Amino acid sequence: MPTTTEALVAEPGGPSGRTVFRTREVDLDDPRPDEVLVRIVAVGVCHTDLTVASGALPFPLPGVLGHEGAGVVEAVGSAVRGFSVGDEVLTSFTSCGTCRNCRQGHPAYCATWLPLNLLGGRRADGSPTITRGGEPLGGHFFGQSSFARHALVDERSLVRVPAGSPLPTLAPLGCGFQTGAGAVWNALRPGPGDAVVVLGAGAVGLAAVAAAALTPATRIVAVDRVAHRLATAHRFGATHVVDSSALEGDLAATLLDLTGGGADGVVDTTGVPALLRAGIDALAPRGTALAVGAPPFGTEVPVDVNGLLPGRRVEGITLGDGDGASLVPALVDLVTSGRMPLGDLVRTYSFERFDEAVADMHRGATVKPVLVP
Repeated sequence: MPTTTEALVAEPGGPSGRTVFRTREVDLDDPRPDEVLVRIVAVGVCHTDLTVASGALPFPLPGVLGHEGAGVVEAVGSAVRGFSVGDEVLTSFTSCGTCRNCRQGHPAYCATWLPLNLLGGRRADGSPTITRGGEPLGGHFFGQSSFARHALVDERSLVRVPAGSPLPTLAPLGCGFQTGAGAVWNALRPGPGDAVVVLGAGAVGLAAVAAAALTPATRIVAVDRVAHRLATAHRFGATHVVDSSALEGDLAATLLDLTGGGADGVVDTTGVPALLRAGIDALAPRGTALAVGAPPFGTEVPVDVNGLLPGRRVEGITLGDGDGASLVPALVDLVTSGRMPLGDLVRTYSFERFDEAVADMHRGATVKPVLVP
């Protein structure tokens, strides 16, 4: 049972209502046959981590979060065949591999996705992966819990990358960047002359903008309230940007004008009901609005049903409906070749500066914080 150092969330929101991550020594279970021990070199901070840590999504705390890891394999379980000690890897979500959606190439919609990744805090059989002083902690987050110096990772959560890859740059491909790019490529699939709107120019939204720029879409509109993020969206391929904090008038009307009468695809990364509704109202006939951002459970968005009758669709999407084994390697090639400059969004922080990274993310100073243990 290896001992390692992890960033532990003691309770939802901390004693003052503010999420506090504290570095503590914990014990990892030994790898099961289908598990891999990874020494974490870098791990991205995602809004999902912060939402869970705040208590807005149920997860057993105290516990260890983190799900955009990158590192080096140090040990493999007896049944692992796809990875060897010394391999450089990225960590992503896990899945059962046997349900209908997994068999059909849609592991992000695994029948057991929620308990395996987001809510359970333990393996499928109920056993813990992390303990402290003999007491179980919440772990197995996205099949990994990688806010750590070492993580016990499901084999199905891993993607191998070429030796010598820039791991801090690539770590966010496991979730945030994969989610934005996959939403555009796997769900919207823009055709020649299409118009795409991206609501929110954070890590997921800017990945969606960069992905849309590699399609035949001719109008790409990014919406945000942070000026430097909008400037980055322009640099990543947005043809138009909208500063929602300075907007005079109705956002939907503005989007209808900028898209030439309606968007063929809308990607909402914010999870803000009013913004998603504006995106729906800005759809062209037969257009699709994707709900990517995850607000607290129970959040509702009112929709005019008659507005949907001209073939407009509203769809939820998880992790870009991607299969990490195929989508992530493609993104690795695009990022390392410079065709998708997503590494420009990354700023690294030591584990000791965890709270600073979170604060910078909240105030918009950093698009994608990456912790370097």
